[in-house]
Amino acid sequence: MAEILRINEGAEPPATPSLPQNVEAEAALLGALMIDNRLVEDVQLKLRPEHFFEPLHARIYEAILRVTDSNRVANPVTLKPLFDGDEAMKEVGGPAYLAQLTGSGAAVIGARDFAKQIYDLALLRALIGVGRGLVEGALDTSDDVAPLAQIEKAETELYKVAEEGGAEGRAKSFSDATKEALEIAERALNSGGHLSGITTGLDSLNSKIGGLHNSDLLIVAGRPGMGKSALGTNIAFAAAQRLIRDLEDKIDKDKSAGAAVAIFSLEMSADQLATRILAEESGISSENLRMGRISQQEFRQLARAAAELQNLPLYIDDTPGLTIAALRTRARRLKRQKGIGLIVVDYLQLLQGTGRGGHENRVNEISEISRGLKTLAKELNVPVMALSQLSRAVEQREDKRPQLSDLRESGSIEQDADIVLFIYREDYYLTAKQPADDHPDFAKWKEDMERAYGRAEVIVAKQRHGSTGKVRLKFDSRITKFSDSVDEGHLPELRN
Repeated sequence: MAEILRINEGAEPPATPSLPQNVEAEAALLGALMIDNRLVEDVQLKLRPEHFFEPLHARIYEAILRVTDSNRVANPVTLKPLFDGDEAMKEVGGPAYLAQLTGSGAAVIGARDFAKQIYDLALLRALIGVGRGLVEGALDTSDDVAPLAQIEKAETELYKVAEEGGAEGRAKSFSDATKEALEIAERALNSGGHLSGITTGLDSLNSKIGGLHNSDLLIVAGRPGMGKSALGTNIAFAAAQRLIRDLEDKIDKDKSAGAAVAIFSLEMSADQLATRILAEESGISSENLRMGRISQQEFRQLARAAAELQNLPLYIDDTPGLTIAALRTRARRLKRQKGIGLIVVDYLQLLQGTGRGGHENRVNEISEISRGLKTLAKELNVPVMALSQLSRAVEQREDKRPQLSDLRESGSIEQDADIVLFIYREDYYLTAKQPADDHPDFAKWKEDMERAYGRAEVIVAKQRHGSTGKVRLKFDSRITKFSDSVDEGHLPELRN
């Protein structure tokens, strides 16, 4: 072991003598692995060759992994031919050094502790590397360096360090996968048989899609004025409110049907979104709120609703013109700091790509964005709900109900999405066709309007987990709120 230490004391002094390291622990672990190859299974999932500080140790560890992976015994004798020409090995006495590493059988007992320490020290070195890169970048004052871009890059690198080892056990055994499937089924059973993911706040929609599932990309699409933002906000609010309620009922956060929510609002400001949520909760028209046309009594209602929502785990980022890379960086930060379990993006077409392909090919840029959102959902293991515009082709048809082919600018949105929901409100189109009061068609129009007013359809056009179809909802445009449609045969008695 003393010989290997002298590698770092040669003619050229180490460039970073202060880096965290424990060469002795590395040597002890390698010896333990060669004594008992069964230990390899315990450490290889987390520990990789690059985690070793000493390059020779990294090569020995890599050789041990290769040999054991081919179902052969890895010991000083079988590893010797692999290091006959290794110059660093010659400096410490040649392949005989392998035998020296196995000199202490006691190291077998502490092998797992050695592996953990080596891994932790490697993370510290990675953290130092990020810090140095950040300092060097900040010292560079050339015109083409953007400070915000540097911060986003540093956050990305820090997230990689924080999530180091997240790939551990990526290939799950069927037993583990079955256990997870049973837990999902149990959650659905306990919720009354229809909710296995995060609630949408709408029983009829939960029954159709089972809630919002981790790692899924959900697209909510519609023409302008259909209520995309309203539905996205309604669902975000319902999920955040359910989490608060479940925690008050002593339900574990991991078993809750709610979640902390991050809304990336590229269209509306944070205060506009807050106004919508306050309108929904207080029952006061959002238009009257904005205009100040409310009574003292309504203002007290508003203040009471605001107080109740003060601790709502809902976070709004209204930064305009975000790139998909910047959004992913901010989402990682919110996941790390706030534990978010649902991401809402309003809306997809307002995001920007990396710009590598220029602006001439918007289809490719949208493809990059949709793939980036799906990757984000899988990386953070949370549902991502992205609102999306539809092309004008809808307006050219007699039946205005959207189709998958109407998804604007890219077929990759349909391809990357796990669930695609379309919003359709017949009264929106009927309002635009209102004839004059003395027109022969006015009576027919009025009849159609009374039938359609306040009704909405959410069309499940694609669903990997289940069937497609329609869900009927009510929409109150006054407070921009979707709610479950009540069966007309069981309407409650109306009060005057």
